[in-house]
Amino acid sequence: MLKNFWYAVEFSDVITSTPKRIKVLNQDLAIYRTDSQQIVAMQDLCPHRGAALSGGRIKGECIVCPYHGWEYQADGTCTNIPANSPDTPIPHRAKVKVYEAQEKYGWVWLFMGDAPEAERSTIPELPNFDDVKLKSLHGDFLWHTHYSRVMENALDVAHAPFVHAGSFGDKDRPQIAEFTVENYATGAGATVMVNASPPKGIWSFLASKKPSVIKTRTAFFLPNITVLEVNLVFGRLLIYSAHVPIDDQTTVSKWINLRSFFTGNWADADARKRVLKVFNQDKPIVESQHPQIVPYDLNEELHVQSDALQVEYRKMRRQFFKN
Repeated sequence: MLKNFWYAVEFSDVITSTPKRIKVLNQDLAIYRTDSQQIVAMQDLCPHRGAALSGGRIKGECIVCPYHGWEYQADGTCTNIPANSPDTPIPHRAKVKVYEAQEKYGWVWLFMGDAPEAERSTIPELPNFDDVKLKSLHGDFLWHTHYSRVMENALDVAHAPFVHAGSFGDKDRPQIAEFTVENYATGAGATVMVNASPPKGIWSFLASKKPSVIKTRTAFFLPNITVLEVNLVFGRLLIYSAHVPIDDQTTVSKWINLRSFFTGNWADADARKRVLKVFNQDKPIVESQHPQIVPYDLNEELHVQSDALQVEYRKMRRQFFKN
């Protein structure tokens, strides 16, 4: 586990005053908004008899256990045990573990580590989210594999001519020109020129009918964010993905699609269909990879020049596993 990082785990707009159960890093959490709109994420387990708090309700700033009505404040402290008389002290063990939560870029981020605030990595700076000229769309995608493989797949440009032939990559021009990896504090990115086939569907009305070379930018930010920016002749397309590690065999990608063209709501269905088509083309390949977790040893799998960004991901992931 990359422990002392902020994980983007869910879309902000789905978190309400009705508690929602989510699973992150093999832990079940109850996540909800209090009356003051504070987002709270706590272990989904009442210490009294093990009931799921996500099945309860919100009462002001507290969550109420559905089994015996115990009330827990946003910091996890129990403030009321209805079966007891008012003057009965509440046991000090009547407390639920709570994780720090923040909202940014349309996601809820959780800090599940143990480093003091001064030593933590911050939520990465991601551009373009405030650009009102870009049409936004978001959704989920389920993978039956470890999130590290999903992360790497999003950084891999060389598979496009084979896995996405006809959608994006050009199978007759699979070569990837040499590129330079740029490092960030907790991530890296690269600008890559990709040989692309002519687009189909409504995109074909705006694009050339001939194969082209498209400037793309791919990047990652630890622990679980990838970015793809495609500069088409007719506009920009960006896909930001938070690859949520549910457990070692399950990942959910919470993706956000931003586009500068066809910005009307009428084009959303087509945009969603294109994102899901690419993911579904990747899915059987990525789920077939073994081992499911990206190897810790850099020499366990072979690498070539077009793998430079994935190699940087592995190096940085290994670096922070050590710390």
